[in-house]
Amino acid sequence: MKRFIACLFASVTLLSSEGAEIYNDASLAPFVYPSNKVVTVSAPAYLADGLSYLGLSEDGKRVIKFDTRTGKELETVMDVTHTRETTISSIEDFLLSPDGSKLLLGRERKMIYRRSSVAKYYVYDIRTRQLMPLSDKFEFQRAPLFSPDGRMVAFVADDNNIHIRKIDFGTEVAVTTDGCQGKIINGVPDWVYEEEFTTSCSMAWAPDNMTLCYIKYDEADVPAYSFPLYEGTCDPMRQYALYPGDFTYKYPVAGEPNSKVSVHSYDIDNRKTKNLDIPAGNIEYIPRIAYGGSADRLMVATLNRAQTRMELFSINPRSNVAKSILVEEESAWLEPCTYEDLTFNADNFVVLSSRSGFVHAYQYTYAGALAKTISHGEYDVTAYYGADSKGNHYLQSTATGAVNRVVSRIDAKGTMKHLTPERGYASAWFAPSMGYYTVKYSNSSTAPVYTLRTIADKDVRVIEDNSEVNSKYSSVPKKEFIRIDTGDGVEINAYIIKPSDFDPTRRYPVIMHQYSGPGSQQVLDVWGVDWMQYAASQGYIVICADGRGTGGRGRKWETAVYRNLGHYETIDQCNVARWAARQPYVDGNRIGICGWSYGGYETLMSVSAQNSPFAAAVAIAPVTDWRYYDSIYAERYMLTPRENEEGYESSAPIKHVDRLDVPLLIMHGTADDNVHFMNAVQYASALQAAGKWCDMFIYPNMNHSINGCDARLSVYSRMLAYFNRTLKNV
Repeated sequence: MKRFIACLFASVTLLSSEGAEIYNDASLAPFVYPSNKVVTVSAPAYLADGLSYLGLSEDGKRVIKFDTRTGKELETVMDVTHTRETTISSIEDFLLSPDGSKLLLGRERKMIYRRSSVAKYYVYDIRTRQLMPLSDKFEFQRAPLFSPDGRMVAFVADDNNIHIRKIDFGTEVAVTTDGCQGKIINGVPDWVYEEEFTTSCSMAWAPDNMTLCYIKYDEADVPAYSFPLYEGTCDPMRQYALYPGDFTYKYPVAGEPNSKVSVHSYDIDNRKTKNLDIPAGNIEYIPRIAYGGSADRLMVATLNRAQTRMELFSINPRSNVAKSILVEEESAWLEPCTYEDLTFNADNFVVLSSRSGFVHAYQYTYAGALAKTISHGEYDVTAYYGADSKGNHYLQSTATGAVNRVVSRIDAKGTMKHLTPERGYASAWFAPSMGYYTVKYSNSSTAPVYTLRTIADKDVRVIEDNSEVNSKYSSVPKKEFIRIDTGDGVEINAYIIKPSDFDPTRRYPVIMHQYSGPGSQQVLDVWGVDWMQYAASQGYIVICADGRGTGGRGRKWETAVYRNLGHYETIDQCNVARWAARQPYVDGNRIGICGWSYGGYETLMSVSAQNSPFAAAVAIAPVTDWRYYDSIYAERYMLTPRENEEGYESSAPIKHVDRLDVPLLIMHGTADDNVHFMNAVQYASALQAAGKWCDMFIYPNMNHSINGCDARLSVYSRMLAYFNRTLKNV
């Protein structure tokens, strides 16, 4: 077995070293999805004054109005058993019109990609109880968007065109007619925009309701990608029982053509569309459009292909006059929050910029003048929530340390006051009037607690405390947060989980898990019970470390990996493993590493390093060459392959298989639309050519998340069984 690849393709079992079949580990089940879920609370649909909000009943039959302060039910706003003209049995979700007069009710939702979906939508008039289908022509609709006055809804249909339902007249108008599958998309993003720019709608209504603006995506020149679909056993597709089907979509890999994007306006009165001219020649992407408080001010965020320069334009849709308002430029990539999290107010806007070396909030006038530096210091602002009538600004940041998130108020004089504990992880959402806000807070030993507070910082009520979850997991091994000096001047944030019956005189095997992707963080003082705590209860020490390139520690730390992914991350993960090996309670010959997605990529890089300290590895859905991955993500950190050929070569695990000499298990879903299964296949091919082999476990028809039919339990059962065989039974 020296000259061929020996991969186990299976869907049920993995053979142990003794030959016995190992099935899903029932004792692991309470620690993994979906059994480890906590009760979550989402931001409600507030009415304009913030004193009340709407929520959906548990049976999906009523939309109920609640009192914000007390949480008590005030009245039923919609009941599916008391509608006029149209009857439906239940709903899955709803949208409230900006003017509060209507609801958009959704049912039979079908996911498209990670964020996008289609559903059957209905318009409900709260006063008259009239219920009507959103469209008479299309059974399913995508990205519905109310006009500000609630009298129209724009949506995208399966013809890739935008349509407007004029509710008062019961009419339906086609805004665009050139939509075509695989060629033109109007009003909603293509796959790569949705995935990497975190967006699912590319339309914006003017505040005066007279204009609808939208982005057009011309993906005709984008190469198509196809993968097979099988019958499978998890939600089986019977049509593929004898012959596989396929799924085909446009997916630009690094260096290949992206969609050509353009911005257009549609005049409601004369029903004419207009191309809006952007006076710049180096625009590759338009990640956001939004109105800036006035009907003559459409704000358009643009990026060059390298994503190092954002230019923000203000365009008058009627006159087609454009003005450059702000330019943000960096030597490495721009932080995505700079163009994704712009906040447009009536007479100013707020941008998050890393120009100081840390991400901070800056307020500008619409003339492009800097009006206020809202925050400053050696910490990153990770969310901006807005300002109240007194000029106080509210934000989330790392001001109390990279492993924490604290919600704070900065007053008009620039004084910061923390509204949540300095240790732990807090986030918030605010009612429209800013009179109330809800804090979500947890730490590594406390499940999320949701508390309603007044703007005067008085607790009103606890909405959810997850007491049952806290009780359920009260005895699990705990995280210890540490700083690891790797000996080369680099200090790394990490946590370690030891067995509950830890004996310092014993020498334990170690599993290191990580993600390591640029700007990411795994080492956070936040609630999370998963397979790691279970592994610790089974006699492992688990270590997680955030090396260079990860977030929360400023731009210098994060951009160290620019143009050279996998280099410093690998040095840091290997050095953490060597640090662990020096601890008296660790067996340095039994250290494994694992990760998912970018973490799977870094797993392969770490076990292929010169003098790798790892004894075994499990890589789940790994990228094996950045040439295979999408253009926006790969080029953000690596530029194009033509611009950085050496970087792509050195960063590809498939180029380093000759150095792999430890047991390796790869797991991947065959219908992964994000990190294609081809990554695993090509890696296996490279191993075969090098006379090496790995173990492999595939999940038919599963996507990047590998969810459904207890698949997550299967993934971690397989992983821990593999580590038991390679780290414990040696």
